[in-house]
Amino acid sequence: MTTEGEKTTTTPADRADHARRTAKRALVGRLSWGLADQAASSLSNFVVGIYVARSLGLTAFGVFSLAWVTYGVVLNVSRGLATDPLVVRFSGVPDASWRGAVARSSGTALGVGVAIGAACLVAGLALGGRLGPAFACLGVMLPGLLLQDAWRFAFFAAGTGQKAFVNDLVWGVALVPAMVAAAHVDSVAAFVLAWGASAAVAAAYGCFQSGIRPRLTGARGWLREQRDLGYRYLVENVSLSGASQLRAYGLGAIVGVGAVGAVRGAELLLGPFLAVLMGLSLVTVPEAARVLRQAPHRLGTFCLVLGGGQAGAALLWGAALKLMPERLGELVLGGVWHSATQLIVPVTLSVTGAGLGTGAAAGLRALGAARRSLRCQLFASACYVGGGLGGAALAGTVGSAWGVATATVGSSAVWWLQLRSALREHHQNTIPEVRTS
Repeated sequence: MTTEGEKTTTTPADRADHARRTAKRALVGRLSWGLADQAASSLSNFVVGIYVARSLGLTAFGVFSLAWVTYGVVLNVSRGLATDPLVVRFSGVPDASWRGAVARSSGTALGVGVAIGAACLVAGLALGGRLGPAFACLGVMLPGLLLQDAWRFAFFAAGTGQKAFVNDLVWGVALVPAMVAAAHVDSVAAFVLAWGASAAVAAAYGCFQSGIRPRLTGARGWLREQRDLGYRYLVENVSLSGASQLRAYGLGAIVGVGAVGAVRGAELLLGPFLAVLMGLSLVTVPEAARVLRQAPHRLGTFCLVLGGGQAGAALLWGAALKLMPERLGELVLGGVWHSATQLIVPVTLSVTGAGLGTGAAAGLRALGAARRSLRCQLFASACYVGGGLGGAALAGTVGSAWGVATATVGSSAVWWLQLRSALREHHQNTIPEVRTS
């Protein structure tokens, strides 16, 4: 009990403890919005895949999957050049700096969509057959798809993950009538158009959310300013998605297009974790960058908890899928279920290895160790293609899945070895700075 005139005082230790608790609450809040956003993104991707698989059948679903994989390559081009440098260098910066960077980075993403979209459109018109219309429609839709993704990165860099969540919800709501309309047309091209048009709605809404218009004219300046990171991230990202595309095309050539649909069906069953892994840098890289600035000695632990948590969750989900009744599986995937169910175990192990490696990858991105992360990704991509196609040649679709699983788990160890070296190097470089202060 205090007497009149006494004042309650706080010690430096109390203030430090209060600051730590506040920082933890802020971190939990940002991660919660990140998880909510990824849940919305995962759910929409999962529903699209399931709906298309049930509507089109195995072979046509394989064609849709090839278009989806191609979009993944282009998305990673955009991220490497436009939004990965944004989250590394403009997370938690003053608003004026963030707004200027977002205008240029989103303009860069839009420019990538226009340029590569035009190439896809020409290629699709030249191809004809089943693939041609799907790729032509993808080309038309790429600018909206890439701009929508750019807004998500921008919002997480600013620490306003709730806006990214709302934007993904808008995309999901717009998907419903678009997919229903596509089902009446009953073609791969119609589903690609429906998927892309709903993303364009969310991309337009992102302009209203941010109050920023993408500056196409700022793309050249952005690429010049970020070239030390952007071009390395471009190679790194494209090697990842390019490896997936090479494996898909190679599997289709060796085994058949139906095999591509079977692999995609198995991946859909693990869709929540795959979607989280694809968009993980939305949450983890900005947060790892904040940890590095505020408490660099905790970065390694942060990455380990992040990677280990994902790996454990993927294993649990895979175990639940193995226990799924066959009738329920057929209800979800239709005719794709029988082929996909044989791949659940190797695909689960592949996602587990990728989840563990993603924790280390986030740490390397936060440290700006682009050379190390590039080496890791090139090694992982080479193993992925070699394992996937070598396994396909030896044992068909199942062999390809096991080859990819082995490659992914092995590559995860390389990511962690590189992170350990980068952390040691960062620590050694900061010691002289501390001694001279």
